[in-house]
Amino acid sequence: MDAFCRLSGLDPLWDWNRTWYTANPDLTQCFQNTVLVWVPCIYLWFLAPFYCLHLYCHDRGRIQMSCLCSSKMVLGFLLASFGFVEFFYILLERSEEIHQHMVFLLSPIIRSITVILALCIIQLERIRGCRSSVFLFLFWVLAVVCSLVPLRAKIQLAMDEGIASDIVRYLAFFSYFTIQLAQLFLCCFADQPPVGKTVLEKNPCPVKDASFLSKILFWWFTGLVVKGYRNPLAAEDLWTLRQEDTSHKIMSELDQDWAAECAKLQKQEKALASGAALGGRLPDQAQLLRKLQKEQSSGFFLLRTLARKFGPYFLTGTLCIICHDAFMFAIPQVLSLLLGFMRDEDAPLWKGYFYATLMFLLSCLQSLFNHQYMYACFTVGMRVKTAVMGLVYRKSLVINSASRRTCTVGEIVNLVSADTQKLMDFVVYFNAVWLAPIEIALCLFFLWQHLGPSALAGIATVILIFPLNGFIAKKRSKLQEIQMKFMDGRIRLMNEILNGIKILKFYAWEKAFLEQVLGYREKELEALKKSQILYSVSIASFNSSSFLIAFSMFGVYVTLDERNVLDAQKVFVSMALINILKTPLSQLPFAISTTMQAVVSLRRLGKYLCSEELKVDNVSKDPLSCDGEDVVIDNGTFSWSAEGPPCLKRINIRVPRGSLVAVVGHVGSGKSSLLSAMLGETEKRNGQVVVKGSLAYVPQQAWIQNATVHDNILFGREKLKTWYHRVLEACALLPDLDILPAGDLTEIGEKGLNLSGGQKQRVSLARAVYRKADVYLLDDPLSAVDAHVGQHIFDKVIGPKGVLRDKTRILVTHGMSFLPQADHLLVMVDGEITESGSYQELLSRHGAFADFIHTFANNTERKESAIQRAGSRRSNARLSMVDFMPFSRDLSQEQLIGGDTTNTNLQNMEPVSETDQEQIPEDLGKLTVADKAHTGRVRLDMYKKYFKTISLAIIIPIIFLYAFQQGASLAYSYWLSMWADDPIVNGTQIDTDLKLTVFGALGFVQGISIFGTTVAISICGIIASRHLHMDLLINVLRSPMSFFECTPSGNLLNRFAKEIDAIDCMVPDGLKMMLSYVFKLMEVCIIVLIAMPFAAVIILPLAFLYTFVQSFYVATSCQLRRLEAVSRSPIYTHFNETVQGAGVIRAFGEQSRFILQANQRVDFNQTSYFPRFVATRWLAVNLEFVGNGVVLAAAILSVMGKGTLSPGMVGLAVSHSLQVTGLLSWIVRSWTDVENNIVSVERVSEYADTAKEASWSIEGSSLPQAWPQNGTIEFQDYGLQYRKGLELALKGITLHIHEREKVGIVGRTGAGKSSLALGIFRILEAAKGKIFIDGVNIEEIGLHDLRSRITIIPQDPVLFSGSLRMNLDPFDTYTDEEIWSSLELAHLKNFISNLPDKLNHECSEGGENLSLGQRQLVCLARALLRKTKILVLDEATAAVDLETDTLIQSTIRTQFEDCTVLTIAHRLNTIMDYTRVIVMDRGHISEMDTPANLIAQRGQFYRMCREAGLV
Repeated sequence: MDAFCRLSGLDPLWDWNRTWYTANPDLTQCFQNTVLVWVPCIYLWFLAPFYCLHLYCHDRGRIQMSCLCSSKMVLGFLLASFGFVEFFYILLERSEEIHQHMVFLLSPIIRSITVILALCIIQLERIRGCRSSVFLFLFWVLAVVCSLVPLRAKIQLAMDEGIASDIVRYLAFFSYFTIQLAQLFLCCFADQPPVGKTVLEKNPCPVKDASFLSKILFWWFTGLVVKGYRNPLAAEDLWTLRQEDTSHKIMSELDQDWAAECAKLQKQEKALASGAALGGRLPDQAQLLRKLQKEQSSGFFLLRTLARKFGPYFLTGTLCIICHDAFMFAIPQVLSLLLGFMRDEDAPLWKGYFYATLMFLLSCLQSLFNHQYMYACFTVGMRVKTAVMGLVYRKSLVINSASRRTCTVGEIVNLVSADTQKLMDFVVYFNAVWLAPIEIALCLFFLWQHLGPSALAGIATVILIFPLNGFIAKKRSKLQEIQMKFMDGRIRLMNEILNGIKILKFYAWEKAFLEQVLGYREKELEALKKSQILYSVSIASFNSSSFLIAFSMFGVYVTLDERNVLDAQKVFVSMALINILKTPLSQLPFAISTTMQAVVSLRRLGKYLCSEELKVDNVSKDPLSCDGEDVVIDNGTFSWSAEGPPCLKRINIRVPRGSLVAVVGHVGSGKSSLLSAMLGETEKRNGQVVVKGSLAYVPQQAWIQNATVHDNILFGREKLKTWYHRVLEACALLPDLDILPAGDLTEIGEKGLNLSGGQKQRVSLARAVYRKADVYLLDDPLSAVDAHVGQHIFDKVIGPKGVLRDKTRILVTHGMSFLPQADHLLVMVDGEITESGSYQELLSRHGAFADFIHTFANNTERKESAIQRAGSRRSNARLSMVDFMPFSRDLSQEQLIGGDTTNTNLQNMEPVSETDQEQIPEDLGKLTVADKAHTGRVRLDMYKKYFKTISLAIIIPIIFLYAFQQGASLAYSYWLSMWADDPIVNGTQIDTDLKLTVFGALGFVQGISIFGTTVAISICGIIASRHLHMDLLINVLRSPMSFFECTPSGNLLNRFAKEIDAIDCMVPDGLKMMLSYVFKLMEVCIIVLIAMPFAAVIILPLAFLYTFVQSFYVATSCQLRRLEAVSRSPIYTHFNETVQGAGVIRAFGEQSRFILQANQRVDFNQTSYFPRFVATRWLAVNLEFVGNGVVLAAAILSVMGKGTLSPGMVGLAVSHSLQVTGLLSWIVRSWTDVENNIVSVERVSEYADTAKEASWSIEGSSLPQAWPQNGTIEFQDYGLQYRKGLELALKGITLHIHEREKVGIVGRTGAGKSSLALGIFRILEAAKGKIFIDGVNIEEIGLHDLRSRITIIPQDPVLFSGSLRMNLDPFDTYTDEEIWSSLELAHLKNFISNLPDKLNHECSEGGENLSLGQRQLVCLARALLRKTKILVLDEATAAVDLETDTLIQSTIRTQFEDCTVLTIAHRLNTIMDYTRVIVMDRGHISEMDTPANLIAQRGQFYRMCREAGLV
């Protein structure tokens, strides 16, 4: 190259004396005209083929020619022409000695050809749809940077010689440089979108339109921050999700990958199983090992699937973090050069400025790459969350019943909340697992360069710190599992409490369950406390690590040889490296623990996702054919699980098209299981099941969605008006819709909260009828409705003249009046069909069925007339009833009130709202109060509330401890700088031992105080969260029933799970971080100001800028966090609903619609999560430029004050200022974390202000222990309303019930029967008047004193998961003998004594492992155990066969003979021998007398008896 330059008469390529060892540096002419010109050209030519290939593979559509593109092309042609003009100019001017000007001749031509290549690339990008080019941006940056040196030389020359000497040359160069700058400027903008790709989204994400520069600096986000600062953000302000982040896009590809992985796993299992089969039965340990291996491998398979899908994008992030590390390690090297410059008195000033600028640039690049990495990680994390939620949701629709029983709804919700969060954390910290050790090794390598073998002392310290933290991480992982286990238990229990809250209130069991929840909570907090103390040891050892490493290295260094002196360069470069070392050291244990937690979560998710599914071949679904048999089961044997005993044996059924088949049998005889077998819900052991045509299914317990009545009936189908109206009429829903506030557009609460059992069942039936399916499976749909309604439905829907007359109907029923009209009967006993045939055939056989019929049909002589008259009901008919179930309301009374169940005349209903303000008509049918986001910044009250629960006495010492800790840190840093400035006498320093001792003492004090502060804050956090959880729990349990009807359980569960978790861990952790960083920042500022007081001029404006940027951010960030939290609840509510109704969803084949709904809810949540994490990046990038400004200021001021400042002071100031960048963003981040998580305190405290019930017990109450002794009840002008402003549901009831009296309460639906019961139990308080029990006004005693002394047998039997004993006696007040005798009287003794665990038999969630009838008998056993003087019986035998029903009735008659019994009767035959009957009508008592007298009076009661066929 030198020869080439010499040819053109130029100096050699490089000359150190001219470039470096000079006060006025410059590059040689040869270098300027060759290397600087060629570098951008080589970059473009070398990488262009790869870039073109990339463009070829990624076609995004064609972009039309725009102004931007045209400008680039015009400027490009100008640039190219400059080169050619210069080429010809030289050619003409110097044609004689052309060989002497080869350098000047080649450079312009190379430049021009390269610009033409750039123009070609611009066109190719336009054709392939690339809107902003990183590749060309870097080319123009290189071109401009390489032109800066010649530009400086030209300006210098012009100033020395004047511009006139060669005006053309000058003008040409300046024009060329200006056009290059213009090209660079244009490259900062994005082109318009490709043709046809402009999707009309409502609010598209601006990142798509952002240029490369805007993307790396996150400027595209500024619009939302400004909007959020001006007004609190609302959901509609957020951008729609990018296509690649949507559930649909992610799941469409992932589904197939996961299915393939599952197939591999099953293949492995089969191979193992066949191996085990050959070797005989495996011992228990080996089986356990196999199970663990399966869980492990399923987790690994899940990880592999996710890695394959999201790995490539994640790797781009990894590339960024590697670049970040390179810049990070370059900074201490530059610092070393700067300190060397400070020591060298002859060094020219420009070098100092050069090093200062270089440090600033490296710091900026480090920031940019770091945040690109974090952005990539969070984006991948978000997609992983979507993927896992999608997989779990899809799995919950296909999981079989055996697997479903192993995990409760609470645990499934935990999988999508807690475990997905763990995976997202794992994505962010995974790279630290392998990068941190490399970073540590590099730090130690550079330290070795500075301090020689003494660096080994640092390695020894690191090696000592590691095992300690590894041990702590392991212990914490175990404690975390224990804590999660208790948290799972607590959430599961809360879920059940919320589902069975009515029962808890009726039985006054709140305290027992409160104790249980608090028991779980205490164990959970105990585990958390141990974990936090260990964590504090970890934090203290890490925060002191930089001191420990420095102390050991410097100590060894100065003691090895007295000629080893510590100067500023050694000390502060080492300290800068040690500060770098702190990051990987602190990240590594966190990364390891996060990885451990992720492994546990992957295992849990893998186990669930690989659990057994329903087999597709359980049922053969065939199209309708002409052979006329729609349901065929040949020799079927079925069980609920693959290993369990068969629940159905030797089943042979052939159901002809269009026939009505009735299935009858005792409770638990396998009727519902038979329908499940037809649906494919049970495990088919052998035989064959064929179902032809489409199916509709009505389950025994109606499953209702939290949606409008209209949506529940249509269930995803189009609305056909006439058919819809016909269905409503047939299912007797029209009267109900008249009463509902918004007709069929009234919203139904979760699980049908605000409908009575009868209404729920009829909505469920209407859903099936609307379907127009071919085969109908009806599981006892008539049991929950009033007798006359049941008859209407049978006639209009199911029977031979109903709308389904041409369909195939299989009806499970206890109602005998319907049997004569069935074409075929199946009698089931113990899972087998014992008899089958028509009604007449079975009677003529004189088998068990005939005996049963004769026993219960007293008036058999009327059988014929019964067959002719389509089932007019008689006393032998099993008349069923309306639920006043724990969750429901009477039939057509849909009060959408905040009140509770039952009957009022509701012509003027209005919906619930939190206050009684005027309501907008659209909200008329609303019931549930959606989770609302608060707006604006978090109120100061929340902080006060949080700190008040801790107490000021603990907080003030903590602040002092922090100040003390930072003071020690400042002292030891300052001591180091004084040591570094110590003069060197004869190659040694004096008093090194003393200096080392003081240094060690200061560091030790700091370490102890760090441990003290972190432990103190952790314990304060636990104190606060214990108080807040306790308050939340008591507030919720003390809320009236109306509260639970308006508040979806998802919202409440979210408070107990996510929000309490945030208060447990996030708030204290955030406070720890924030306080330590704030104090650290104060220390840095003090040090910089001590060194250079003049820095205040720069630090103050930067502080203002910092506050300004941060205030923008916090407002937006908090609101985004709230929006995200609010949009999370519907996901869990939907999950909850789906898991419970999976059977119905499958039967109707609606899986894809529900998956779509789940996708929409997850996407809606992600629309607020995405801007939330981008906000953090936006802030950090902007703040870190502020921080880098502090670095630049400190460095430049050091150079300016070179004469006055000692190297020790400069080292101290600059090395500390390097930490500012990280500190600033960590402060805001931790502050925002605290703000964001303190929102949880706000959300948990919400329920403190809602209405509460009266107190549970009244202190000093003089109520006798044995009250009520007689059981007299007196109503005095009693009135009751469901909510203020509504019509009274009971109006002026005056009534006296004597002791031991048996009173039946009857009336049409909505007459107020159940309202009486609600009044007696004070579920609703009196609007006027009083109720006296044994002369005591019930308003004057505590609710628990009242409710625990009277008993109800509710309609809906609710059991809680736990032992049977706990379900009967949660307070452990009765002996086993008493419990067994009550079970005997409830006819459950035989069943329970045959169970392996007897009384300790575990009931599953909601008691699902007992049949409905058995659950009903358990409720009877509860009443027998309490044996109070007053029994309210809400006729609760809907789910029981006639025989059991008779047993229950006789038990009540004999066992409660000396008690007052009030029966809310739906079947009149049960109360015909009562002492009195009260007939209710529209809230009044219309008739009251003995049954005989009332019949004689021929009034309302007589008409009801006549309808029921009793007279």
